[in-house]
Amino acid sequence: MALFGRRNVLLAMLLVAAAAPSFLNAYYVFVANTILIYVLLAIGLNILVGNTGQLAFANAAMFGIGAYGTGLLQVHFGWPFWLAFPSGAVIATAVGLAISLPALRLSGLYLALSTLAFAQFTQWVFLNWEAVTFGAGGFKTPTISFAPLPISKPMGLYYLSLILVIVLFVLAQNLVRSRIGRAFVAVRDSEIAAQSLGVDLLRYKALAFGISGFYAGIAGGLYSAMLNFVSPEGYDLFQMVIQKAMIVVGGLGSIAGSVLGASALVSILELLRKVKGFQEIVFGAILVGFILFMPGGIIGFLKAKVRGWEEPLHRARPGKRSTSAAATSESSEVRP
Repeated sequence: MALFGRRNVLLAMLLVAAAAPSFLNAYYVFVANTILIYVLLAIGLNILVGNTGQLAFANAAMFGIGAYGTGLLQVHFGWPFWLAFPSGAVIATAVGLAISLPALRLSGLYLALSTLAFAQFTQWVFLNWEAVTFGAGGFKTPTISFAPLPISKPMGLYYLSLILVIVLFVLAQNLVRSRIGRAFVAVRDSEIAAQSLGVDLLRYKALAFGISGFYAGIAGGLYSAMLNFVSPEGYDLFQMVIQKAMIVVGGLGSIAGSVLGASALVSILELLRKVKGFQEIVFGAILVGFILFMPGGIIGFLKAKVRGWEEPLHRARPGKRSTSAAATSESSEVRP
């Protein structure tokens, strides 16, 4: 495999991430932790949008539900973080499964609008259900402890995020290469063809939404713990734009691309943090530029120009259908 092959580059990124706290100051450890959290968001969203072809806009809402679920269980019920954190992820997963129900009858623009409406409703609940969510002012969460380990909260949380990224990245890679992943691709390429070949649309759409919700819930719990604060503005429409930009820039349908896209765009976000009003313009320009000039994203460019970046599952180009023969070969293995 070439020196700059996919596995070598990802391994190098992992080694750098593992060693980062030893040569970065506290602020840049915070930025690196933010990158890890957004990697989780991008992976979950890419499974839903890139692999399954569901044009959904509710991921920012599920990110917020994971953060609010984790934080509110600690504040209102006194749960420890280690119990509230997985519970918040379960709540976000359940919401993702619930959103999948209208997805069976809706697709394309109608699915996008319905999930966008859900995201706006969730934002309204965060802002107005003050007795539970504390309203627009948000609320502070308890500081987590890693005792008896002799490690500070920022370092402990960073390595917890890194471990979760590694585990969930491997699980996502195995998922998209599996029978379930081939079913996702069949649904993406043609729902009618997939259904005629025995693919249960509701089952696989629900699974994709649930997985996306789980990843967003995990990311939300880590995010609330990292900031020690939860407020509605962190989960608005611009948050959704950021996440969509990550998977477009990294490459739709690519788990490795999710890592590259999230790393690149969080770094850009950090460079633009002093000019927040300019961020929307820059992200919009990046999205348009990649859609027009590099529709396959970073991963598509690397696969075309660098040896060793081939992925095991055939990816259809954005906006194009694969041939019926390819759809048949992928779908024939996913009959119940």
